[in-house]
Amino acid sequence: MQQRLQECLKLAMKYNVSDIHLSLLENEQVIIEMRVYGTIRRLRYQKNDRAFFNYLLYRANLDLSCRHKPQTGRFDEIVDNQKIALRFAIMSSLNMTSGVLRILNNISNLRIDKFSNESTTNEWLKTVTKYQNGLFLFSGPTGSGKTTTLYTLLNEVQGKKIFTLEDPVEVYSSNYVQLSVNENGPISFKTGIKQLLRHDPDIIMIGEIRDEITAEMAVRCSLTGHLVLSSIHSSNCVTAIQRMIELEVNPRQLQTVLNGVANQRICNSKSGNKIPFFEIMDKEEVNYYFKNQQTSKKFISIDQKINEAKQNRVI
Repeated sequence: MQQRLQECLKLAMKYNVSDIHLSLLENEQVIIEMRVYGTIRRLRYQKNDRAFFNYLLYRANLDLSCRHKPQTGRFDEIVDNQKIALRFAIMSSLNMTSGVLRILNNISNLRIDKFSNESTTNEWLKTVTKYQNGLFLFSGPTGSGKTTTLYTLLNEVQGKKIFTLEDPVEVYSSNYVQLSVNENGPISFKTGIKQLLRHDPDIIMIGEIRDEITAEMAVRCSLTGHLVLSSIHSSNCVTAIQRMIELEVNPRQLQTVLNGVANQRICNSKSGNKIPFFEIMDKEEVNYYFKNQQTSKKFISIDQKINEAKQNRVI
């Protein structure tokens, strides 16, 4: 099983793949697939792939007897002398169990000044952790690099007390205190926030805003004088704001604390390298949106940037 895992990970890393998809069918056959340059490719079936699926459940410390229940776990693996952080999530439908092995980016060598091809984006990112309070949202679809952006920002902070609330903790770091929260576990999001506020944090990172409770607490912590960074799933900056309001956040309070919103995508270049694209709403853009319910003319959407890159045959 260990050899099969190494084989899959080396292949994924060769083609810059972030997710390995596994489908356990009713006939106990397992299909393993990867998205290579936008196209799903199936790996050749091996007779031990059923056991390999169970091996991943074991390594991620998931309950083998409760495959019908959505579960997520993580573990580390050494590949070519490099420590790789992995997350394995499963969920079941009527006729199959789906598993996704996510290769979490190795962010130790990433720097903000080299993060994007646009210097204006890098300069904006540098200012985020210099704020004393307020809220910054990092949005985008699954696999767009939101978590990588958050960790990269935190790793360059010095002289400040940082706490994170994550479900689960994806990449461990000794630079800050990381709390693993689970609504069904010993530490829920609400109790986690209550505890860490007693430790006088400068910066609070919330792994992802998924529901009304996390949205409310993110805004409340910002209002009480803390700097809060978090991610949220959305297609652009505007829908990130709309998503927060849908989660019953008070619009006036949101406008007060929201210092900026970023939306990001990862595209493949003609040479096969990954290119990050960012859409940025600074405080001025945020205020303009709340006042006019639209973005200003100077605002450049992420779709415009990607279309321009396609026209210039960059991607």
